[in-house]
Amino acid sequence: MRTPQTAEQLGDELRRSALHDRTIVLVGCGSKQAMGGPAEGDDTISMAGLRRVLEYEPHDLTISVEAGLPWRELTQVLAANRQMVPLDPPFADQATVGGVIAANSSGPRRRLYGTARDMVIGMCFVTVDGKRVETGGMVVKNVAGLDMAKLIIGSFGTLAAIVSVNFKVQPVPELERTFVLPFGTAAEALAAKRALLMSALQPSAVELLNPAAGVSVGNPAWLLAVRAGGNAATVNRYERELAKGGQTVAFEGEGQERLWRHIEEFTPEWIERHPDGAVVRVSCTLKEVGAVMESFPGPAIARAGSGVCYGYFAHADEAMNWQAKAPAPPSVIEFAPAEWKRTAELWPRPGGDLEVMRRVKKLFDPGNVLNRGRLYGRI
Repeated sequence: MRTPQTAEQLGDELRRSALHDRTIVLVGCGSKQAMGGPAEGDDTISMAGLRRVLEYEPHDLTISVEAGLPWRELTQVLAANRQMVPLDPPFADQATVGGVIAANSSGPRRRLYGTARDMVIGMCFVTVDGKRVETGGMVVKNVAGLDMAKLIIGSFGTLAAIVSVNFKVQPVPELERTFVLPFGTAAEALAAKRALLMSALQPSAVELLNPAAGVSVGNPAWLLAVRAGGNAATVNRYERELAKGGQTVAFEGEGQERLWRHIEEFTPEWIERHPDGAVVRVSCTLKEVGAVMESFPGPAIARAGSGVCYGYFAHADEAMNWQAKAPAPPSVIEFAPAEWKRTAELWPRPGGDLEVMRRVKKLFDPGNVLNRGRLYGRI
């Protein structure tokens, strides 16, 4: 494994491997090797040596960091000024900034704050022929030209190697409180969610846990977890409004952080406990969330305010069997054992955009040497 310390060294390493037609695997700290397609190649290049904070302007709400900086260190730097990049990625203790962005990881607060494409305002990356490209900048509003960073986000390192990322940051709310409401059915929970989102209240996260996932937090019911932030008057209004729906348990402080950490890290914990297991991600409309969640035979969690559902399977073959009979929304087997993935179909219905994605891949990496197959085996 080679670990360059500068963008110039990274470019040299990429160019050297490509000139000899050697396939390249890009990694950060390797926290998401079970994610996406199998990561195999002749040469492995780690971004872990690129881990500096390049520029931080708390008053401008912007920060620029290198790709190898551990995500947890980024959150600590920002927390000193009560600021945040609220992506809430899984594997947060091990993941690097570059890995989070390359995988387009996000968590519960995407409902209010969006995903990486909403938070990244600039990026520097190096192409497979060693060229350094800078896009965007250090201002929140930048409309000059094509934002190439949008292509790199979620590409799993198949287009280029991320050197640094510029984020717009958010202030931490004055007060946060989380409310957990139990329901007998998914329909009842989603009806309460719709009523909440149609009101003037706009929570940062609305998660739906099915009974099999609810067991992990001590309540085998359909659970709606609502994260509210603002001043004391606003948060107290959430409590009054949600109490109309029945029994409500409120969390603050350490209890609240433990709950959301558990939800954010449900996938890593599942993979650790079930080495032969798999995790399926389904992207659907808000109207389809209930049907998708009810179709999962085991634990499942939904970003109920944004339409992303995760189903958990103790054995990867069970995930494939479910996928063959799954509802219409597109799905991918997001996490699975490495050996199993070599012959499995992880992304059976990629849609019409796949051909465009392949053309973009050819423009960036004509020799198809960079993270080959890493994008769920398709690219």
